[in-house]
Amino acid sequence: MRLHAFYHVPFEDVGSIKAWAAEKGHELTFTAYFAGELPPAASEYDLLVIMGGPMGVYDEKDYPWLAEEKKAIAEAVAADKIVLGICLGAQLLAVVLGGSVSRNPVPEIGWFKVEMTPEGRAEPALAAFPQSFYAFHWHGDTFSIPPGAVHAATSAACPNQAFVYNHKAIGLQFHLETTPPGMQNLIKHCADDVSVPGPTIHHPKQMHAGREAFKDIRKIMFDMLDALAAGQEA
Repeated sequence: MRLHAFYHVPFEDVGSIKAWAAEKGHELTFTAYFAGELPPAASEYDLLVIMGGPMGVYDEKDYPWLAEEKKAIAEAVAADKIVLGICLGAQLLAVVLGGSVSRNPVPEIGWFKVEMTPEGRAEPALAAFPQSFYAFHWHGDTFSIPPGAVHAATSAACPNQAFVYNHKAIGLQFHLETTPPGMQNLIKHCADDVSVPGPTIHHPKQMHAGREAFKDIRKIMFDMLDALAAGQEA
């Protein structure tokens, strides 16, 4: 299986997805939009992973490549590829599918509980997800559920945490791919976001205190990728 990732900043990579690909013997390549790289045609990969970043989906004036990236995501969806959008990636996917993105009432940064909806649990790719689990979050925006998509998960601070479109395009507002080094990179490069902790913004010490959850989100991510790969091979 050929995986390809879209990167928006140097400090947010695919995290544990890289370990899954290596374990299963899959190819993993990436496009660094921040470095001016151009993506391959959708025919060159089987699964597209769209990563996070501090910019917003509508910030095309400051990041002109966002317009081209949206076209590339639309191409992947039209080609019936598996698409996994994470955080900003989920917001980009939502917009491409006809949804919208706006400011969430509050930022959500740190370890917070996610609850699956019945419709989300019924999706084959998400069938192994626990009914509720702690995931890592780092976002200030939120997406609407795109037309025709399933509302798959929610949280107390952000009602729209996940969606699934046509069983193959998945948007996750939360992070399952984050590893301890990845979390530390976010703390280092996005320090202003956590300068004033609050009910929905954890202090870095609180984030490190939740490190036991890394093994849980890694398993959930691996289970989802296994299900997506099985569906691709069927």
